[in-house]
Amino acid sequence: MQTVKVPETPKYPDRPITMIVPFSAGSAIDLVARGLEKVAPKHLGQPLVIINKPGSTGSLGLNEVVSANPDGYTIGISGVEVILNPLFGATKYNYMTALDPLAQVTTTPWLIVVLANQPWKDVNDLAQYGKQHQGQLKFGHQGIGSLSHIAGETFVKATGSSMEQVPFRGGSETVAALLGGHIQVAFVSPALIKEYVRNGTIRVLAVTDEKRLTDPLFAAVPTCKEQGVDMVFNIWFDISAPKEIPAGVKNKLSDNLRNMISDPDFTKSIDNMGLQLNYLGPKEAAEQWQIDGQKLTKTVNETGILDLIKAQKQ
Repeated sequence: MQTVKVPETPKYPDRPITMIVPFSAGSAIDLVARGLEKVAPKHLGQPLVIINKPGSTGSLGLNEVVSANPDGYTIGISGVEVILNPLFGATKYNYMTALDPLAQVTTTPWLIVVLANQPWKDVNDLAQYGKQHQGQLKFGHQGIGSLSHIAGETFVKATGSSMEQVPFRGGSETVAALLGGHIQVAFVSPALIKEYVRNGTIRVLAVTDEKRLTDPLFAAVPTCKEQGVDMVFNIWFDISAPKEIPAGVKNKLSDNLRNMISDPDFTKSIDNMGLQLNYLGPKEAAEQWQIDGQKLTKTVNETGILDLIKAQKQ
């Protein structure tokens, strides 16, 4: 009787893997991808090729990930635009159902900051001043509908205060406006203001995380919740693949990604960027998407941000 030889399962990966970054080179999310690129050959046995596809607030790159062959050779790295972009307008796909999360890499909270020569020592001082001086406080953020805008409006609503929102094109521009006195409050990431906190120019009133930052420069800064303001907002960067990726390939890829994220060379690069490593596996990352999806949907409706965006598009 002749023995039938069963063909071996193809080795995965047996060629380079493409990671699509939906924002421009030099952005924080791009730098995280470049950090993964450096350690990829050690863990994947193949190069990770980074391709930047900026445009439409991340949707251009995300669309390319969704429509790619679900063979594990095209993946993407993205942030909360996975949730927000479909909420804010007609996108080609609903990314939360069209993508499969493989890993959460980092989380970074917002810091609520003011100039150090201002009288406010904590968020309650700031909120009280806003209540008593209607129309005098302006907070800066990184664009209408951005997570920093949502965080600012949530703070206003949670405290019953009064602050006018002022959009900018990015975090650096927001910090420049604060330093120039054009706004009184900013919602920014820790990496952007380190030098100004060190030299005493900027005071940090609160961190929008569940717990305080471990960075010694910010370790004494209390959370919003510690000060009686119930709000938690994080920026996260997740890696995902097209939904139809085979289970075996997904498991192999997610295992390799976990090893890459815990690699000492990668963790050092994350520390140098001022980000916080916060790994979640595929199941936990998917659960976080659902939690944040519900929270953000409720927030953009209750704060009027969704109406503001719709009015802009008319």
